Amino acid sequence: MINFLIDIGQKLLALLSFVGGLANLAGQAFYWALVGPYKRRSIFDQMKKVGVDSMPIVLLTAFFIGVIMALQIAYMMQRLGSEMYIASIVALSLVRELGPIITALVVAGRVGAAITAEIGSMQVTEQIDALETLASNPIRYLVVPRLLALSLMLPLLTIYADIIGIFGGYLICVHKLGISSSMYLHITFDALLLKDLFTGLFKTVFFGMIIALVSCYEGFNVEGGAEGVGRATTKSVVTTFILIIAADCFFTALFYFAMP
Repeated sequence: MINFLIDIGQKLLALLSFVGGLANLAGQAFYWALVGPYKRRSIFDQMKKVGVDSMPIVLLTAFFIGVIMALQIAYMMQRLGSEMYIASIVALSLVRELGPIITALVVAGRVGAAITAEIGSMQVTEQIDALETLASNPIRYLVVPRLLALSLMLPLLTIYADIIGIFGGYLICVHKLGISSSMYLHITFDALLLKDLFTGLFKTVFFGMIIALVSCYEGFNVEGGAEGVGRATTKSVVTTFILIIAADCFFTALFYFAMP
């Protein structure tokens, strides 16, 4: 019983330490992001890594999500004779939830892990200590460009994913179910509201912040050499996934239940 209580206490202390450290990092990162100045080349390099380099995997993921959704919904709607509603369900599901959340998880797995591994390797090889010795703030130099790049590029990737996913549903509905192209597009755009697009994109800004801050925090706190980098990378991805899903739950409840 005593060992159990000690284990619970240690995990609680670790959780509080994580929350405090992440809040401290976020505060400093937002301060330097507002104060500037920025190294534009570093930000553009990170935007390329986050956005352009992630487009192929986002394309494949979003396309197959759209196709799978259309097939699954069609299986039920054909029984009810309501095939025309497939387009609106696919569009709303992608724009409100699946587009933002799938894009964020894909980017977290691809970019977040790379950020943690990169900064963790710098921590292990004492390159971050060298930056401090040269009077360069590591948070301003390493965290801010990644924070800005993820916050800016994730909404754009989400729009890209939404379009590709709707196109996947379009192919199934038009070429398999026989729905006319004009009818599919009309139902799709008629179902979507500006609020649906806004809420989906608004969430992704916070998803990008979560990915950047958690990945950088875990990278800065790597211990134990190469093995520690591996542990930190795994922990970073798992923690980011959990926080993204929790944030998505919060924003969904806020936008569609708390707000009129």
